[in-house]
Amino acid sequence: MAKIKTTRWDAAEHLACDEDVRLFLEACFEEAGDDAAFIARAFGVVARARGMAQLARDTGLSREALYRALSEDGNPTLATLLKVGKALGVRLTVAPV
Repeated sequence: MAKIKTTRWDAAEHLACDEDVRLFLEACFEEAGDDAAFIARAFGVVARARGMAQLARDTGLSREALYRALSEDGNPTLATLLKVGKALGVRLTVAPV
């Protein structure tokens, strides 16, 4: 029996355009429920796809602060998410549930 080689799937590698980013974040918000860490990680995936160094320049935050805030254990402030969203070309909006 032949061995099967697998690789870890990374969503960041598949976010090629603004539409991909928008759809990915919409799906994450739908899936997250009340899991704020899930949303932070989703923004982290998009940030890696776009380039953390450029995002740091665009937001005025350090790369280290962004990595920390948008990591699995991160707990970004609303201000950070708004800055990141603006730099990524998306806006957080309110909609009925």
